[in-house]
Amino acid sequence: MTVYAYTDGASRGNPGESGIGILLKDDAGNVLYSGSDYIGKATNNKAEYRALIACLNKAKETGCKKLVVHSDSELMVRQIQGTYKVRNKDLRQLVDEVRRLLKDASFEFSIVQVGREENRDADLLANAGIDSALAKRR
Repeated sequence: MTVYAYTDGASRGNPGESGIGILLKDDAGNVLYSGSDYIGKATNNKAEYRALIACLNKAKETGCKKLVVHSDSELMVRQIQGTYKVRNKDLRQLVDEVRRLLKDASFEFSIVQVGREENRDADLLANAGIDSALAKRR
């Protein structure tokens, strides 16, 4: 089975209040998982990576043979594909964690950049993660 994932990280401020959104679908477009989380204060790039890491962990639970991740973060996608260098030491740690997870994964992996409009559901989830934390504070 191929799982199609949509991930997004949102940050209100850079750094600022941040959340992640993940959507996993099967070949037929059925939603296997839809989730969001608040991750505290982070940059938008860190949030994007945290969403990818959460996605990889969740994908393991599906038993998929292939995972195709869609993200609107050009930086993250190109860094994972190896076409952009990782110069930021904080992002380097996150890239290393992604690579460790992929090394231990039992599925084939690919990542593609999509436009924001194609990643709208994951974006809504990421912002819901932030909103849920802010609502608890009120």
